Amino acid sequence: MTHRPAASPSRGRAVRVRLGGPPAAGPPGSRRPTVLLAAALLPLVLAAGCGGAGAAGGPTAAAASSAVGGASPGGPAVVPQTLRFSGKTLDGRAFDAGVMAGKPVVLWFWAPWCATCASEAMSVADLKDRYGDRLGIVGIAGMGDNKAMHEFVSDLEVGNVPHLDDQAGRLWKRFKITQQSTYVLVDRGGKIVKTGYLDDLQLTAEVKTLVA
Repeated sequence: MTHRPAASPSRGRAVRVRLGGPPAAGPPGSRRPTVLLAAALLPLVLAAGCGGAGAAGGPTAAAASSAVGGASPGGPAVVPQTLRFSGKTLDGRAFDAGVMAGKPVVLWFWAPWCATCASEAMSVADLKDRYGDRLGIVGIAGMGDNKAMHEFVSDLEVGNVPHLDDQAGRLWKRFKITQQSTYVLVDRGGKIVKTGYLDDLQLTAEVKTLVA
């Protein structure tokens, strides 16, 4: 007959570790292994506790680094000299070109009786729809009265961009505009990169480069 050795008193029994209290009772000679096991597991328990605090909303290393970093990259851009002008929209509301700082800008100088300007309106509206807030576009109307300017914008469906009433020619003079239709293209840094007439394909290509 084969004799099976007697089972160890701790075999198959879960070992409970008590931190900060007396060790659980066990068979003779088991006190030291239990204490050693507790000492070995203590760093793991503490590490898990630290990780849990971060996951529960405590400050993480990334958050702390961000807090020390200062202003957010999305802070307000410095307004370049080119965009330091203001005017009145066709409806008489104040407009500050500084709101377009930090992005490429298209200034479109047009007149309400200009056939060339009328042919460009759809391309201007399409650029606004395509690029949205990534591109600043503003029409600067001159050489006509306010009623004619309103009719131009309404008839040609280019009301998705703001238009300024510059009957006095103040902004036309500022940018040295002597004829319509004229575009002034400004890069993100406020530098004028193009001034003059552009057909639809040229305008689309120039804007694509600026926004890229």
